[in-house]
Amino acid sequence: MPIIDVTLAQGRSDEQVRKLIHELTHAACRAIDAPPASVRVIVHEVPATHFAAADVTIAERAAAEPDA
Repeated sequence: MPIIDVTLAQGRSDEQVRKLIHELTHAACRAIDAPPASVRVIVHEVPATHFAAADVTIAERAAAEPDA
């Protein structure tokens, strides 16, 4: 049973998250010939203040952008 665990910064619509789940499920089915009923997708959404790269959070990076 494939388990796909995804972590995203918050801010996407329910429709976008649903599409991601759909696409990941079907990718697993194609790649390893898994039956769809066996594929599990877990989506974790975290606040932009809790998601960082290079010691800068997404929120900090957005605030520093000229368009913000």
